[in-house]
Amino acid sequence: MWFAIVGTDVPDSLEKRKAARPAHIERLQKLLDEGRLLIAGPFPAIESNDPGPAGFTGSLILAEFPSQAEAEAWAKVDPYVDAGVYASVSVKPFIKALPRA
Repeated sequence: MWFAIVGTDVPDSLEKRKAARPAHIERLQKLLDEGRLLIAGPFPAIESNDPGPAGFTGSLILAEFPSQAEAEAWAKVDPYVDAGVYASVSVKPFIKALPRA
């Protein structure tokens, strides 16, 4: 099943985010290589593709896992969690209705 993983950043997380990004992207790339990543990306703090020092407010990952427990376990050890980027992370089941595959 698909799961929506939403991380909410702590204030002023940009430098922590930059430092942990390579490891974070490596994990996402593994999901992509396995065909289990639908989409992933950050929420900019301002309406811009490059928010600069304004940074980001969080991230969204839509990925496939065998169970919610496994999705939660995967999210719990994300490099952004370990680096203190995320204040909180939620994991919810997700049904992809459109576009149809």
